[in-house]
Amino acid sequence: MPVHPAAGQPAEPSILVDVDALVGAYHDRIPDPGVPEQRVAFGTSGHRGSSLLTSFNEAHIVAASAAVARYRRAQGIGGPLFLARDTHGLSLPAFETALEVLVADGVDVLIDERDGYTPTPALSHAILTWNRGRTSGLADGIVVTPSHNPPEDGGFKYNPPHGGPADTDVTSWIQDEANRLLVDGWQRIARTPIARARTQAGRYDFLGRYVDDLGSVIDMEAVAGAGLRIGVDPMGGAAVAYWPAIAERYGLDLTVTNDVVDPRWAFMTRDWDGRIRMDPSSPYAMARLVELRDRFDLAFGNDADADRHGIVTPAAGLLNPNHVLATDVAWLFGGARS
Repeated sequence: MPVHPAAGQPAEPSILVDVDALVGAYHDRIPDPGVPEQRVAFGTSGHRGSSLLTSFNEAHIVAASAAVARYRRAQGIGGPLFLARDTHGLSLPAFETALEVLVADGVDVLIDERDGYTPTPALSHAILTWNRGRTSGLADGIVVTPSHNPPEDGGFKYNPPHGGPADTDVTSWIQDEANRLLVDGWQRIARTPIARARTQAGRYDFLGRYVDDLGSVIDMEAVAGAGLRIGVDPMGGAAVAYWPAIAERYGLDLTVTNDVVDPRWAFMTRDWDGRIRMDPSSPYAMARLVELRDRFDLAFGNDADADRHGIVTPAAGLLNPNHVLATDVAWLFGGARS
């Protein structure tokens, strides 16, 4: 596929999304369940779309949240549901819609105690931590994120008690139930007003618990002792507060090269097709961090919900993330070392 002539270049104001229009469309546009593109469609564990295309709107999230609540009951999942969000413009309104529906349905919802952004790995950690040693009262979670998708997109992902992305048997059930509710009258689904829903929801320290537990699985003293100069670009995503906390907690020489959160992603360089996309495996989206590679021994980038990574080194620039993972697996599990 041809590469856009502006790939790797700064995004011009003319291509930035109008966040007010985006949020307005989320509330104002009503999907037609008879149009396939306007139905709930779970792909990789979640539903994604844009309010401007009537594929990610209030009705979708009301129906999907109610479907998750019904799935939990059907499966006997009786513990708390961890609810998280990233930095996309549609994530906060969708988060609030989900919270209203879940609280009204009697679900014990736990949200971030700082009212901040939560990376998907931190949500997964919360689920696994809660469920460790339990056989009943298990927890699950929802993270409102379209991952690395463009700024005009929204996403809604369900993580069952195993903590990872839901399998297709789960997502198919939730998708079908949500679409049935779209047809049968999503407007009649009970909702608790957001101010009361926030008051009724419990609080959870996603950041503190995740950062504190890193030392139990990674030899952070060895990392700090190596004296590595580390650079990080959270790419305007949910990890923006996590990297400084990790650096402070473990005494790392770590510099966050960009701590801006902007739902338009005006600071991004354009991806291969000219669109704004927070893909840390793309040399075009990662152009700014690659330019800084000589400042650091090792540099990292994350997508908006921090479940993807990019790694930059002075000698090689941006590495293929799958190659890095394969090398890590070989090292950790006894493969060839040099």
